[in-house]
Amino acid sequence: MGYRGRFAPSPTGELHFGSLVAALAGWLRTRQSGGAWLLRVEDIDPPREVEGSAQAILAALDRLALQADAPVLYQSRRADAYASALQQLRAEGHAFACWCSRTDIEEAGTPHRDGRCISRQRDDREPAWRLRVPDGDIVFDDGLQGSQCQNVREAVGDFVLKRADGLWSYQLACVVDDAFQGITEVVRGCDLLDSTPRQILLQRLLGLPTPTYLHLPLAVDGEGRKLSKSTDAPAIDACDPQAVFARALHFLGQPVPHTPDIATLLHVAARDFDVAPLRGVSARAAFDAAELSASGCSDTSR
Repeated sequence: MGYRGRFAPSPTGELHFGSLVAALAGWLRTRQSGGAWLLRVEDIDPPREVEGSAQAILAALDRLALQADAPVLYQSRRADAYASALQQLRAEGHAFACWCSRTDIEEAGTPHRDGRCISRQRDDREPAWRLRVPDGDIVFDDGLQGSQCQNVREAVGDFVLKRADGLWSYQLACVVDDAFQGITEVVRGCDLLDSTPRQILLQRLLGLPTPTYLHLPLAVDGEGRKLSKSTDAPAIDACDPQAVFARALHFLGQPVPHTPDIATLLHVAARDFDVAPLRGVSARAAFDAAELSASGCSDTSR
C-alpha cells in the first residue's frame, strides 16, 4: 500500500502545541514519502472526554490545511473489532479474567506477573481481562530514540486489555486500529515510547504487522512539564497558520519557509523535512505558554 501515517488524538481538550507538533511531523513525513495520512479519534474513554473537543480538534486541523486522505476513524464505533481480538487472545490462552481491585494489587505489592488473578472470582461484577505476558525482551529500533529493549513482564506485568467497567484499553485498541488502517509508521511523542513494547507484543500474539516507530521529543514548558491537556496547555490559534507552523517547525529543528501562502509553506516543509536534528532528543522546551495561546480567532470549533 505504500507509506501510511496517522494522527490519533483523544478528545480530552482542544488541539494544543504538543499535539500539533505530532500531527505536523506525521503529516510532513507522509507527504515527503508520497503516502496517505489518516486521522483516528481515540474516543474510548468517555469519563475523560470533553464535549465538543473532537470536533474542535478536527476543525483546527482543517483550518491548518492538515487534511486526511480518508474518512476519520472513531474508536467508539470499533467495539466489535476489539472484542474479536480479545476473543482470539482468550482462545489461544493469552488472556485471563481478573477480579483484582487496585487495593488488591497494592496490598500484593507487585504487578501481575503470574498469568492469573490473585483475587477470588466474584459474582457481583464483571472481571477485567488481562494479557498473560510472557517472559522475554521486546527489542525494536526507534527512528529517533534508537535501540530499545524492554521485558514487558518485568517492567509492566500482565496488563489490562478490557476494564471491568467494559471500556477497552488504549493498548489493544491502538494495535487493532493501526493494523486495520494499514499504518506503516507511527509518529508520536516520547511519552508513548514506553507503550511500544506492549503494542509490539500484542501485534505478535495477534499475528498483525508491526509498523516502524518514530518518537518525537516532548514539548515541555519552562519548568520541564509536558505540554498536555491535563496541565492546561492552551489551544493553538488555528486562525494564524503562519505563526503556528513557524513555531512548530522551529521546535522540530526545521527551517521555516518564507512563503506567502500555507499550501506552499507545507509543500516546501515536506520536501525538506529532516528528522536528523531530533535524533536522540527526548524533550525540548516549547515557547512560552502565552505565545501559544489563541490571539485572534480562538474558537476552533466554528
